[in-house]
Amino acid sequence: MSSPQRPSEVRQEQRGRFWLLTSLRDLVDRIAQSSPARLALFVIAGVVAVFSFLLWLPVSSAPGVDTPLEDAVFTATSAVTVTGLTTVPTGTNWSFFGQFVIMIAMQIGGLGTLTMTSILALAVGRKLGLRSRLLTQEALNIGRLGEVGSLLQIIVITSVSIEGVLAVVLTLGFLLEGDSVLTALWHGVFYAISAFNNGGFVPNEAGLGPYTTSWLIVVPIAVGVFIGSLGFPVILVMRQMGLRFSRWNLNTKLTVSTTTVLLVVAWLLYVAFEWSNPATLRDLPLGEKLFHGFFSSVNMRSGGFALVETNNEEQITLLMTDAMMFAGGGAASTAGGIKVTTLAVVFLAILAEARGDRSVTAFYRTISEDALRISISVIMMGATIVLVASSALLALSDAPLDRVLFEVISGYATCGLSVGLSSELPPAGKYVLACTMFVGRIGITTVAAALALRSRRRLYKYPEERPIIG
Repeated sequence: MSSPQRPSEVRQEQRGRFWLLTSLRDLVDRIAQSSPARLALFVIAGVVAVFSFLLWLPVSSAPGVDTPLEDAVFTATSAVTVTGLTTVPTGTNWSFFGQFVIMIAMQIGGLGTLTMTSILALAVGRKLGLRSRLLTQEALNIGRLGEVGSLLQIIVITSVSIEGVLAVVLTLGFLLEGDSVLTALWHGVFYAISAFNNGGFVPNEAGLGPYTTSWLIVVPIAVGVFIGSLGFPVILVMRQMGLRFSRWNLNTKLTVSTTTVLLVVAWLLYVAFEWSNPATLRDLPLGEKLFHGFFSSVNMRSGGFALVETNNEEQITLLMTDAMMFAGGGAASTAGGIKVTTLAVVFLAILAEARGDRSVTAFYRTISEDALRISISVIMMGATIVLVASSALLALSDAPLDRVLFEVISGYATCGLSVGLSSELPPAGKYVLACTMFVGRIGITTVAAALALRSRRRLYKYPEERPIIG
């Protein structure tokens, strides 16, 4: 009879058995300590790689379809970044398994890879350590570290609850449209996740075209996209304070007010621009014209769903859509773009300068100079990425500038609206657009911090001098 092992021997045996996991954990800890943003970059890139491999497997493609590697990588990137751009038709190119993989990728991408990691830690009963809290704090822009654990639980509960309600309503809508129970259930769940996470993917071949007058389908999708674009910090505040505007914090006030203004402006402009277009709104009744305008306004900043072919819209409508996509949705949301709070801060700074005010204020609060400086940097870096990506695609394809610019902004803003260019690009062009989506999803400031070799604090200051501006 063998003698029982001592505790030290058991621990040593366990360390030897799980040496790979231990080494990986130590590597992650070192990267997290040196640069949390760089860890975010590596983790999300790893998630994209995993889903690219899964979609490249033959089981993910429909019978008789051989999916090239560049299409698998592009689709995986689009799903994880909840963009919605596609190079192959989702309803016909992918098998049920492939569509299921895309749906899971959207869910993970919508919640955020780092957020999902912390959620899993909570689910198995582990307590979040300081480093994990710092990582999540940076990903969600949380003010206090103590809020991280409760916020992550709220994210899960809120996401599942909203998606569950949407799935029930959508399933009923598809049942009324004549789908079988299983098909209606599958479409309901897929569209619910795609809508709330602003994914823009559609599992059926015809998309939303056959359901333009089915209010139990198009209205829940629009509502899901709108809620998802507000951001979890805003949802948290509204959950705690209700609809009492005066008790909201500045971020929530700016997000909701700017989103509402952009939604109404885009709604009115879309209806006006497309009113006489025979390919879109001209032959529709007044009520359907107004609803098409509302649906397009909600989706053009990030959702990516469309009731009409984007190619059929007027050029001025496409230009307006470019601007709305670039603006995007709320910070720490499933939407993309430069974020509406960034746009609001810069607009308020311009207004303050025109009035001669020395500080930027909003809702009886002073906006810090750091926020203004970061906002300007985000806009400039976003515009630079759009410029570089557009130049690369112009060099790699024969497409005109307007189509290239629309597709690049849609990719960078993780919107998903398309003029059909993605499927026409050569493999190199697809990889360029995939990289644009990746950078747009994880955020310009995160990329800048992740690529920085080191950060240091300057202990001296140069003499001040004012250049001539304007």
